[in-house]
Amino acid sequence: MSTLHEIPAAAQLTVKSAEDMRELGRRLAALLRPGDLVLLSGELGAGKTTLTRGLGEGLGVRGAVTSPTFVIARVHPPLGDGPALVHVDAYRLSGGLDEMEDLDLDVSLPESVIVVEWGDGKVEELSEDRLRVVIERAVGADAPAEGDADADDVRSVTVTGLGARWAGVDLSPLGR
Repeated sequence: MSTLHEIPAAAQLTVKSAEDMRELGRRLAALLRPGDLVLLSGELGAGKTTLTRGLGEGLGVRGAVTSPTFVIARVHPPLGDGPALVHVDAYRLSGGLDEMEDLDLDVSLPESVIVVEWGDGKVEELSEDRLRVVIERAVGADAPAEGDADADDVRSVTVTGLGARWAGVDLSPLGR
């Protein structure tokens, strides 16, 4: 049972390239199951869609995972027995869950993994149990040295599991 005093499961890691971000998505996919809601936040170009591309690879879904910015949502059916991936971009939506009702995310949630870019403050009502992934440009000790050609690719990623579903889930394999 979820309580307000539960300590959320969390992992903090540094991702050094776009390929590493995809690999993080593949590792994250191994922890996901039907009914999971994943909220991705980070500035434009942070790597949200790249991470989701890795999730799609890890889940074994059909179709190329690309940004759904102009279509709002894309459904990627499973190639095997796994869940479908519903990839939503809420950037252009300002009305929260009410505006997203036409997407029927609440209907899709039980049998799918739903990933929402820019979902903070918009879709939390879908589930008390969710995974929040925050992607930021690395700063401080994690920042690359000046003049490093790959400096723009380095990201600090925080993955936090909220709710009873994620209580006690070990997120440390994400940092391998």
